[in-house]
Amino acid sequence: MRDLDALIAEIRAVYGEGPVPLHRPVFAGAERRFLVECVDSTFVSSVGPMVGEFEARVAAFTGARFAVATVNGTAALQVALQLAGVEPEQEVITQPLTFVATCNAVRYGGAWPVFVDVDRDTLGLSPTALRAFLERHAARRDDGSYNRTTGRRLAACLPVHSFGHPCRIAEIAAICAEYSIPVVEDAAESLGSWAGARHTGTFGRLGVLSFNGNKIITTGGGGMILTDDEALARRAKHLTTTAKVPHAWEFVHDEVGYNHRMPNLNAALGCAQIERLPEMLAAKRVVAERYASFGVRHGLELVRERAGTTANYWLNAVVLGSRAQRDAFLEASNAAGVMTRPVWRLMHRLEMFQDCQHDGLANAEWLEERVVNLPSSVPCPL
Repeated sequence: MRDLDALIAEIRAVYGEGPVPLHRPVFAGAERRFLVECVDSTFVSSVGPMVGEFEARVAAFTGARFAVATVNGTAALQVALQLAGVEPEQEVITQPLTFVATCNAVRYGGAWPVFVDVDRDTLGLSPTALRAFLERHAARRDDGSYNRTTGRRLAACLPVHSFGHPCRIAEIAAICAEYSIPVVEDAAESLGSWAGARHTGTFGRLGVLSFNGNKIITTGGGGMILTDDEALARRAKHLTTTAKVPHAWEFVHDEVGYNHRMPNLNAALGCAQIERLPEMLAAKRVVAERYASFGVRHGLELVRERAGTTANYWLNAVVLGSRAQRDAFLEASNAAGVMTRPVWRLMHRLEMFQDCQHDGLANAEWLEERVVNLPSSVPCPL
């Protein structure tokens, strides 16, 4: 435990005394001014100029042609899967190492997750495991690919860029194209992460971001759908605004929609936050490099961006030697007021998903026993 005690001391050296949260927001720019302007305008709900402005800024930053703001990332995932063509009693290939919202969004549409293993270096869906699964289980038909074991259509693939580390998304997208399976990227954690020259969330038919209070920038609660397809973007906005047909005074809705549009008040916060995103990314990289340097000196393995990618280091992660070492470090650090967390309990271990098909998940289970997230906030002051 000597090296792990030293790691706690290193975290204290970065963040100071007192309780150290895992990831807290930083409001050091125009947030207060933008919020006051929004309140003074009286447009605080889902109608107002800040929503469109925030969408435009996110689209420009990520390189997506279109961005549609939603109340949270889970709502964005739900709608994106629907737009990709996922229907009840179909299947969505995803990974077990993720926050529960990924799989909840699949079930909201009546579909079922199928779990394929991750890569140890990215913590994201493994293209090797994906190809092996499809070669074994997928039957190609004129209208797509079907699971030979369950008989259900494989309606989408939903990879996750875990903790801001880009998975091998280009390879995943290429494999899915062979099987006519649309890709929806869960990029909720990876604003500011790049695979080559492309931002995460722009490789699939649609991608999704989150602006929850613990994300790299926050709108309090909020999400975003990214796409290059204008028709999908129009439909995303229509569905998330209760499917209301535009009219000066009539209330006509042409299908079942959702009240999922981001409020103007939240978007005002987002506009201020994204102005400082480059600074926050740079500051988080300094923290990540400090952890990495500590790891080299003390023989601890940190999850690092792989060659050809740029990670936002939303949450730094250390890979410990065993479950016992993981649990001892979690207990010691949290007792010392330093918030650390294990990776999420794997989805196939949760009661509502325990009967879902999976491929054995050897890497995911290995990581679950060893990975701990470290405090990763932007230090204040910047």
